[in-house]
Parts: sequence; C-alpha cells; structure tokens
Amino acid sequence: MAKACVICEKSSQMGGGYSNRVRATQFNPTGKRRRKPNLQWATLSSGGRIKICTRCLKASKHLSYKK
Repeated sequence: MAKACVICEKSSQMGGGYSNRVRATQFNPTGKRRRKPNLQWATLSSGGRIKICTRCLKASKHLSYKK
C-alpha cells in the first residue's frame, strides 16, 4: 500500500510534543507521533487508479497526471 502521494510526494512526518496543560504544570508529557497524509483512491483519465493526497485530489491534479 502506498504511504506517499504519487503526485506531490507528500509522506509521513513526525509531529506533536507537549500540550498546553503540560507547559503549564510540567506534568505527564506526551511524546511525538507520526502523522500520515490523507491518501485516497483517485481515478485517472486513462482509466487507472492511484492513491493521492486529498490536497491534490481537491486541486484535480490527478486528471492531468500521466502514469
């Protein structure tokens, strides 16, 4: 299964850290977690299907994509 957008190469990133409550009390810190892109199946004009992020899907970049 694809873990990155075929068109814009968007992939997972590390993010997170401390919440506002933790900053106030220095209690129970939260760790970083991996954030994954929102990938959806999109049908190409040639009839094929690829997994792309919703940002590219909303911009209709899959209609002009050549496999």
